[in-house]
Amino acid sequence: MALTTLDERTALVVVDLQKGIVGAPTTPYSGPEVVARSVELADTFRAHGLPVVLVRVSAAPDGADAVPGRNETRGRTGARPEGWDLIVDELSGHPEDITVTKRNWGAFFGTDLDLQLRRRGITQVVLTGVATSIGVESTARAAHEHGYHVTLATDAMTDLDVEAHHNSIERIFPRLGETGTTEEIAELLAKTRA
Repeated sequence: MALTTLDERTALVVVDLQKGIVGAPTTPYSGPEVVARSVELADTFRAHGLPVVLVRVSAAPDGADAVPGRNETRGRTGARPEGWDLIVDELSGHPEDITVTKRNWGAFFGTDLDLQLRRRGITQVVLTGVATSIGVESTARAAHEHGYHVTLATDAMTDLDVEAHHNSIERIFPRLGETGTTEEIAELLAKTRA
């Protein structure tokens, strides 16, 4: 479904744009491209007095808070570099923004994201971030399940795998909400707030 509207109380939710992630080899967009587009949206949301939520993933140095369970992929070994979980400088430094720290793929489970949104009367979320098929998709699915209208900024997200990215964009996201480009979202926001 193409982008049709943005609710009066819409929040931007930026997923995992942090120092230890945005430098990864992503496709179809680079980390810096996704950061630049997310910054553009964040500035637009702030200018309209709408919330910006910066989601970061973190973990205890000893892995004690890691998600349990077996899987078929090799887990991370070794310590992460200092500051890997800090929001990138381009997005940080705005005291009115909400920061949510997650320990899972999605930003809702085990965090106060839903509480933060509901207290502000938010009925719709616009999502950006890395990786499309992991953090963004998991957050989009949970937002949909929590009853939020979901909009996905398709040129402000990227993945480690282009096929996974396209699967999310073409097959999953149309079932969860509406999609649009950064420019389309910014233009619609300006029109609905004039």
